[in-house]
Amino acid sequence: MREFLINIRSFQDVQDFVNLASAQEFPITVGNDSYSVSASSFMGMFTLDYSNDLKVKANCTDEQWLRFGPETKRFQAG
Repeated sequence: MREFLINIRSFQDVQDFVNLASAQEFPITVGNDSYSVSASSFMGMFTLDYSNDLKVKANCTDEQWLRFGPETKRFQAG
C-alpha cells in the first residue's frame, strides 16, 4: 500500500487524475481521514473538498508503483 498527498485545483486536474487512476489495475482511493472515494469515479471525486490536500491510497505492488508513482508527481503535495 502506497500513501501520498495530492493537490487538486481545477476541473482539468480532476479529469486527469481520474483518467490516470482508471488506467491502473489496482484499487486507488482518494479522500481525507473520514471520507474516501474511488479515484476512478468522476462523480465520487467531485464530492471531495479540494481546499485541503487529499490522501491517496494505492494498493499496488512495487512494480506497479514504479509505473504509477512518477505519473502522479504533478499532483503530489509538497
